[in-house]
Amino acid sequence: MTRKVADCRNSPSVMNCSLTISGEEEEVVRAASEHAISVHGHEDNAELRQMVRDSLQDEKVSA
Repeated sequence: MTRKVADCRNSPSVMNCSLTISGEEEEVVRAASEHAISVHGHEDNAELRQMVRDSLQDEKVSA
């Protein structure tokens, strides 16, 4: 299974947050959503989780 990555540096932020989260898709969606709520002040809803899911990238594996 391909691991997924959520990287705050890919989203506009006044905080210049540099957090990167990687793991299985559902783990990353849950952790990144919780981070977005607690640190960035986003509202906890399905739209946020979908936005996080849509922004995920496959983890690049070094050779």
